[in-house]
This record gives sequence, structure tokens and C-alpha cells, in this order.
Amino acid sequence: MLGLWLLLRPGNAEAQSFALNEASWEGSKGLVDLARQELGAHRVLVSNRIDWSALSPADGLLILHPEVAPDSEELAAFLRAGGRGAILDDFGVGDRILGRYQIRRIPAPGRPLFALRSNPSLPLAEPVNEVVAGRRGGVHPVVAEVDRLVTNHPTGLLHPDLSTVLKIRASGEADVALAVAGQVGKGRLFAMGDPSALINQMLRYRGNRAFALGLVRYLVDDDSWGTRQGKLIVVANRFEESGVYGADSTTSRELREWLRTVRSEVERARAEGLPKGAAFALAVACVAALVLWGLSVSGRVYRPPTPRFARRQPLVGQGGVAGRAAVLAAEGTHRGLVLLEQRDALCERLGGVLGMERPPHLATVMEELVRRRLLDGAALAEMKRMVSEMGRVESAVSAGQPVRVTRQTLEWTERVATATVGLVEARIRGGAVEP
Repeated sequence: MLGLWLLLRPGNAEAQSFALNEASWEGSKGLVDLARQELGAHRVLVSNRIDWSALSPADGLLILHPEVAPDSEELAAFLRAGGRGAILDDFGVGDRILGRYQIRRIPAPGRPLFALRSNPSLPLAEPVNEVVAGRRGGVHPVVAEVDRLVTNHPTGLLHPDLSTVLKIRASGEADVALAVAGQVGKGRLFAMGDPSALINQMLRYRGNRAFALGLVRYLVDDDSWGTRQGKLIVVANRFEESGVYGADSTTSRELREWLRTVRSEVERARAEGLPKGAAFALAVACVAALVLWGLSVSGRVYRPPTPRFARRQPLVGQGGVAGRAAVLAAEGTHRGLVLLEQRDALCERLGGVLGMERPPHLATVMEELVRRRLLDGAALAEMKRMVSEMGRVESAVSAGQPVRVTRQTLEWTERVATATVGLVEARIRGGAVEP
């Protein structure tokens, strides 16, 4: 009976690291109790949800080992308004949050100068004196009462501008920053590469306990712009989000909540894969699309291509008079080219009538017509006006400048050219001779 009872009795669930209500060695209940003793139970809110709409600039936000990245836009708005936030993470998704502020992770020193029990995985971190205007000042308020901090498999942080709060000194290699802090708008951001420094087991060390108290006080302490003394909100591991910080309108609030929901679902799908229902629906949609594509392709009538040597050559690709006429008659051909073609045809016709050996220039034709008195009066004036218009278009086309030629202009030049040729031929047949 005793053996049966031992087999059937309920076992203890495996403790979750950093759990805020967990009293085992890797939980964070000791940190919560310490915060409530320091600030009062009514000022410490332990939750698995961040309600951004309930936060005020006087509040502080402590995030331990996040497994989901909080909304960076909401966090930035909270900090700019005066809130303070601390992100303690080594191997979670905290780098997605800190990346917005150009903070990136780097490995901890492989050969730390000081370590607990000479174990390089348990290096000791030391406070760093701030340097302001070239002068060495005091340490950051968080580590004001810290001598050394015992870490546990930490990661380092690198940033070009933020103040280094804690560093791990190394032997034979560069020191590495463990914690950095800086100002964001009216608020403050604190980042550290080892959340396990605050688990229950590590709070037995005096430096770790002093660091926890300093961090709790710092997150709700007064600032230069006024009194804060708000609440401390503590979340760890996986948590949810709701509300919008400082939204000016209902529309803006709903839009930002919708965007956050979409981002959250995308992150969840990337980490855990698609839900069964969504995966099944996607598979059905892909199969349906494949079937429709197959039916559309299988129902097509095959048309063998005509060999290139047997294809009909379009007029615009042919030479000679037919090809040139097709090019000039095309919709995209500029009317200026048609006008110049009329000019060349007129020169060739009049040159033949006047007995010139090869097609002359239009100016030469005009000189010959005037010299032989084959044109005069209104006919000569109209011819000169047409020659001037053709010269204007030729100059613009040659220079690559835009020129406008209307259909009415082409019809007018055609009438003038036809009338001129007819008049010259009639006068030559009627006996008009060179004086």
C-alpha cells in the first residue's frame, strides 16, 4: 500500500526559473519580498501582464529574463514621459528590446580577475566610478552600497555612450560591462546581463542583496524633474500586454493595440510554429490553389509557335518606301518627322521639274524659282512662309528640343506644296523661260 501511494501521489511541479512566486533556490520570491519590505506591499505589483494604460511617469518597471519582447513603442513612450525601466536578461529576448537603444550583448570574460571559488562561470562584478567632464565622480545610485556582486553565467553589454554601472575585470583581456544605465527623454533605462544575480540563492550574498535594494529604490526614486514615488511593477519570463501608454485618441489606442497583437502573434508563430487550425487552413488553401492552377493549365489549347524565318515581317521592319511610310504613319511618330519628309519630297519633285541633276536643298530650289520668275506674288509669299516653318522644325529636331506640329500644319504644308508644284509645272509648260 505504501508503494502504491508513493506511485500515485501527486508530484511537485518543476520550479520555473525566475518565477516571482517561487521560493526555491532559482525563483525570485526573495526579490519580491525584499521590494515589499523596502517600499511597502501596496507599492509593489507582481503580475504576468503589463497594462501600459495603467502606468504613470512616477512608476518603475522591472523585467526579469523576458521570454517575450515587450512592445518597444510603448516602452519608449513610458520612458520618454519620465518612467524608469530595468531589463535584466542574459539569454532571453531582451536583446530585441535593448537593440533599439544600441545596446548589444557580448561574451563575459573567459578569465575573470575575481570569481567565486575561482570558478570562471561565477565572476565577481565591481561598481564603476562615473567620469563627468573628465573628473572621477561617485558610483551609480543602484550600486552605492555594493562592494562586489556575485554573478552566474553572465553576458556582457556594450554601448558607446551609456554609463557603465558594473563591470567584470579580466586578466589578459579587456574588462566587460555587466550593467549600463542612461537617460531616455525624462526617464531612465537600466540594463544588466545577469538576472540570476537576483534569484533566491544569490541574495544570500551581501553585495547581491545590496544591489537588489538599490535597484528597487532607484526605479521609484525621485528625479530632477519632480517627485515620483510611484509603484514598482515586476514581471518575469512570459507575460502579456494590454492597453496603450498615453494614447491621445480612441483610434490611436485601437490601432496601436491591433499592431501589438499582430506583432505578438507573429513572434509566437516564429517561436512555437503555427497553430494546428491555421496550419491546416494554410495547407487546404495551398492544395486548392494548386488544383486550380493545374486545371487552368491543362485546359489550355497548345499553339505551336511559328518559326522565325516563316513569320511575317512587319512594315515598320521593312526597308524601302513601304517601311518608311509605315514608320511615318505610326501613332508614336512625331509629326515633325512627317513635316521634314514632306520637305524632302517637295525638294525632290521641284528639282526634277527644274531639271536639277540631284535633289537640291530647299533654299536652292527657292533661289532657282525666284531667279526664273516661276513664283511671284501670293504664291511666293506662301511658299516662303512654308519654308520658314520647315526650317524652324528642322532646327528644333536637330537640337533635340521639343517642338509642336499640329495636324492642321501638315495639311496646310501639303496644300501649299501641291499648289506650288502645279503652278511651276504649268508655267514651264506655258513657255515661262529664263530671262
